[in-house]
Amino acid sequence: MGYVDDAFLNLKHTLEITQTERNYAADRHEKIRSVVASAWQLEDHFLTGSYRRDTKTKKLKDVDIFVVIDRDGPQAKLRQSGPAAVLEALAEVLRTAYNDVTVDQMAVTVDFGRDEDVMSFDVVPAFKRAAAGKGYEIPDTLAGTWIATNPKTHHEQLTAKNKECAERFVPFVKMIKGLNRELGEPVRSFLLEVMAQRIVAAPFGRYQDEIRWFLATAVEAIYDPWPDPAGLGPDVNTLTNAERKSAAATLGEALKIAEHAILLEDDQHERAAVEEWRRLFGWRMPRP
Repeated sequence: MGYVDDAFLNLKHTLEITQTERNYAADRHEKIRSVVASAWQLEDHFLTGSYRRDTKTKKLKDVDIFVVIDRDGPQAKLRQSGPAAVLEALAEVLRTAYNDVTVDQMAVTVDFGRDEDVMSFDVVPAFKRAAAGKGYEIPDTLAGTWIATNPKTHHEQLTAKNKECAERFVPFVKMIKGLNRELGEPVRSFLLEVMAQRIVAAPFGRYQDEIRWFLATAVEAIYDPWPDPAGLGPDVNTLTNAERKSAAATLGEALKIAEHAILLEDDQHERAAVEEWRRLFGWRMPRP
């Protein structure tokens, strides 16, 4: 294994959530779920999103919690008032226990501060869809309606893809998310995952080659529609035309750096290659 390969191994380890961080996150999300379950009649509550799929990167932020409202319970009537009213009612419940609570487009965010190891949680109110086994409906205040989704299907698909790629797909997704953060997050996290599932193919190669190929494809593909992989929700690519153009430009610059890094490695300038990769990953890629 060469110097560059060692650097990517270090990157992989740096992006992994430690057991201590998981324990810390567990303490907080269990309390949040308890606060809601004590005030509302729920059918279920569970972790979801990239934290549940193990593609969340440090520092932990926007950890998703679904709280599934009982359709026969007293809170079910809130649905008639619309998505914004449900989110505001949920925010009021959470404000009884937390100081920094805000309402977003689809969730209520409980914020603990940027200096915390676990910075924030997104609490999403949901209803089971009428058709059995067909996922959930969650609020979308921008659209003013409820949209269908099935995070459990997303998890199953990602698990299958990871197995197909010899358990290297999940670390790869964390890498491109780490790169995305270093670039200022031009692409939304879930959209990156959805794109990666289609772009990456088995057999999975070296991380550096797969990242270069992903960037090369994503520069054009960021303009495309990207349907919900569960086949229920709206298009995952909600970027505006201006945001897509900006993201394509940013990804294009990242591609140039990745291509230069690979050329340096091919020419046996491995330490220089790692320095190029560190332009994309920053502190997340410690030197070997």
